[in-house]
Amino acid sequence: MERERQLELYGEVADQLKEAHRKVRELQVPESVRMALTRKLLVITAAAKHDLVDAARRLGQFMDELDARALSDGGSTDGTP
Repeated sequence: MERERQLELYGEVADQLKEAHRKVRELQVPESVRMALTRKLLVITAAAKHDLVDAARRLGQFMDELDARALSDGGSTDGTP
């Protein structure tokens, strides 16, 4: 049972990482900001190999930050104003 939950969490984290990378690509920010955000995602990805639960928590916080950034910039991360 625990193994199934872990595999499910891996899938969820993988899907969220893909979504986070898409959002970062679509943000209208300077390249230096995009690079810093991408580095954060790479750190979270590496952390997922050692502590999946913590990586999922950190990824959730990162997604919240991206959404807040998009709202403060007056647009969304999906490319629509």
